[in-house]
Amino acid sequence: MLAVVKQTEEGYEARFERKLKHPVEMVWAYLTENDKLKKWFSELHVEELREGSVIKFDMGDGTFEEMAILEVKRQSVLEYTWGEDRVRFELYPEEDGCRLLLIEKITKITDHSHRDLAGWHVCLDVVEALLDGREPEPRKEVWEKRRADYAGIIGELPRE
Repeated sequence: MLAVVKQTEEGYEARFERKLKHPVEMVWAYLTENDKLKKWFSELHVEELREGSVIKFDMGDGTFEEMAILEVKRQSVLEYTWGEDRVRFELYPEEDGCRLLLIEKITKITDHSHRDLAGWHVCLDVVEALLDGREPEPRKEVWEKRRADYAGIIGELPRE
């Protein structure tokens, strides 16, 4: 399912929702434990899982961007900065697994916004496949399709 993207008072918000057939504890591990995190987002590394610490993004050229961890509620909420934006994961236990929300608060829409949204979409697909014990679909192919989907969604948004 595609994210719902809307304009807000602060800018924009993209909301991804996935119903997963796995307990919160398993999903939380993929969001916060570096050995599992690297399987779906190899550039990220959690320094220390606490508010005020950082998640490092490996820029691939020997430099790292530090993203401040803003909120941590064990097995429930993880929020951190993403450049000028914010990324928030929320987990809700359900009878047959859990519900995962990824909310990105976007300050302004740029030429890269549809690419970033497609990237998050693919990342969530990969997390789900890993949890299910399946081989993820080829990321580049899925990303290309989703990039076009999100370009259409972004194109319909009101701009400042």
